[in-house]
Amino acid sequence: MDATFNYYSGGSSSNLSSPTSPRATHSTRRRLRSHQHRRRDYFLNRKFFRRKYFRYLLLLPLLYFSGVLSCLGSLSAMLYPSPLPGSVYRSHEIFQSLLTDIQSDTSLGIQFGGTPGNEFGDIYDEEHFIATLKRYVDVVREIPKELMEEYDFNISNIPSFRVPAWASAGYYLKEVYPVLKEQRIVRVAPFANRLASSLPPHIQYLRCLANYEALRFSISITTLANTLVKRMTADSSGSGGKYVSVHLRFEEDMVAFSCCVYDGGKSEQLEMDSIRQKGWGEKFKRKDYVIAPGRNRMNGRCPMTPLEVGMMLRGMGFANTTPIYLASGKIYQAGKNLAPLRKLFPLLHTKELLATPNELASLKGYSSRLAALDYIVCFFSEVFVTTQGGNFPQFLMGHRKFHYGHAKTIIPDKRKLAVLLHNTSISWHALKNEMQVMLDESDHKGVAIPTIKKTKRKNSIFANPLPQCQCLQESKFS
Repeated sequence: MDATFNYYSGGSSSNLSSPTSPRATHSTRRRLRSHQHRRRDYFLNRKFFRRKYFRYLLLLPLLYFSGVLSCLGSLSAMLYPSPLPGSVYRSHEIFQSLLTDIQSDTSLGIQFGGTPGNEFGDIYDEEHFIATLKRYVDVVREIPKELMEEYDFNISNIPSFRVPAWASAGYYLKEVYPVLKEQRIVRVAPFANRLASSLPPHIQYLRCLANYEALRFSISITTLANTLVKRMTADSSGSGGKYVSVHLRFEEDMVAFSCCVYDGGKSEQLEMDSIRQKGWGEKFKRKDYVIAPGRNRMNGRCPMTPLEVGMMLRGMGFANTTPIYLASGKIYQAGKNLAPLRKLFPLLHTKELLATPNELASLKGYSSRLAALDYIVCFFSEVFVTTQGGNFPQFLMGHRKFHYGHAKTIIPDKRKLAVLLHNTSISWHALKNEMQVMLDESDHKGVAIPTIKKTKRKNSIFANPLPQCQCLQESKFS
């Protein structure tokens, strides 16, 4: 009994406390087990959270770097933004990607329906001009000697009278005529666009008479030009003798003056800078002169390349068997730039191809006389395509309208064209649809007679002679 007591009491016989009851012992064991479970759960939970937080710690650097890359992307976009649609020349890329589709397109094409040193007499029929205007104006071949003597026989010494552009007839009568009466001679400079489009009928008639009746090319130029027209017609026998003429302004000086950028890279830039320096000195280097090639292209001010002309005409429906007459000066890098156009239109002609060297010998070096040849050949074409502004297309469009009514002229929407040819992923089908819409719009503008507004250059009588010159037209063809 004592042994048992001593065992329970843990030792001393002097400890007279009663032994622990069995219920109390079980309760203690449960508390111990519960405590052990809590400690185990604590460690398990701690381990779990450690793993979870470790995952988050792994994600944090990834999130950080992705944020940095995102910021760098935004910064890069700010520092190097994507070019605006239509601001970059990419036509050559589109040509390469669409060439197979263009050449395999066998759909029905459009069917033809019904320089310094040049003197006036070298280009125009001087006798005919004087005789036609004799009833209205006394035209002299040269200034009288007694007048020139006062200015040392140098026309540059004659003081120039600066007339504002698009001046009214009243301005000349009130401002210029009194000076003419007093000095007996007046030199108007500059001379282009000095008279308003809207004039009194009797003065308008005189302008129409001078432009469409009195002005006639010289016999030598007309004879050679008519020969070229006959040869062009003969080479166009497959289309009934009808051909398309294109006035292309992609000469070296034109490209340089436009300040537009093409696909020549750094070498092109250096070459154009050199040409601008030689031709215009410091004009393009002035602080107030801003050169913006992208803006020029978006605004439709860049000369069209032969490649762009070819893709546009094929898209409008002209088949590769269409005879093309190219009216132009010396094309910039002709070998490279004319190759795509020849590939699209093998029947490509120029005055240099139609005439012999001997026939052109007397005109060589005289740009205005050579342009007169182009003018006449374009005048007789079934369709005339203008690619850049200027006097040549303006006068030719008006001349053709005066004689033929609505003579078909294609005037491209160069702003729209720049945007379309910026998209290197455009399909031939989509481009062709857009070109046909452009052709329809051009036809509509050609048929519509513009509303006459006072002194508006867009309503130039030279480009749109009707109805202002209708009286002369009726008397001429009656």
